[in-house]
Amino acid sequence: MAMLARAMRSATTGARRMKHTLPDLAYDYAALEPVISAKIMELHHSKHHNTYVNNLNIAEEQYAEAVHTGDLTKAIGLQSAIKFNGGGHINHSIFWTNLAPKEQGGGELQDGELKTAIEEAFGSVETMQQKLNAMTAAVQGSGWGWLGYNKASKQLQLATCANQDPLETTHGLVPLFGIDVWEHAYYLDYKNVRPDYLKAVWEIANWQNVEERYQAAKL
Repeated sequence: MAMLARAMRSATTGARRMKHTLPDLAYDYAALEPVISAKIMELHHSKHHNTYVNNLNIAEEQYAEAVHTGDLTKAIGLQSAIKFNGGGHINHSIFWTNLAPKEQGGGELQDGELKTAIEEAFGSVETMQQKLNAMTAAVQGSGWGWLGYNKASKQLQLATCANQDPLETTHGLVPLFGIDVWEHAYYLDYKNVRPDYLKAVWEIANWQNVEERYQAAKL
């Protein structure tokens, strides 16, 4: 135990942790209407995501202090907070870029390598959307639905994650397109009818961003 504590302190010696920050959006809060209202976007981004960022910074500071003092019990206890808030930060940072106003190209996937890969994996873009919607609608409580890339098999895959669990650590997939199904993401607009939200969100899918993520994942 003492050796592990020394190793933890050694690993952090001289390291300077950069604080996480809330990313700016590439569009106004009202830009995704009527699919997602300005009110939801404002609350979701400035309140919910910002809370994950703030709590992640606090947890990491406490973790660094626990490592520095060799308090392994406290360090281990903080890992769940880092996973939850870190996952929330990661997932939402992807989610905002996965969306785009309709007039900026949101909603329609153009011909290209991503479309071909989706058709090869699922038969058609529409079939992929239907399968992901069905899986994500079935998430119990809060979580996410994902289109991801499996680097080992070099194939696209669909998956869901509970709460704020990151796709890459949970399923080993590179996240390409995610759908947030925490109630704060849709309840003001869609009430408890999650399938309506899932169907509508594809109208503002930023396929250019998904294509870029796909190309990067293949490297």
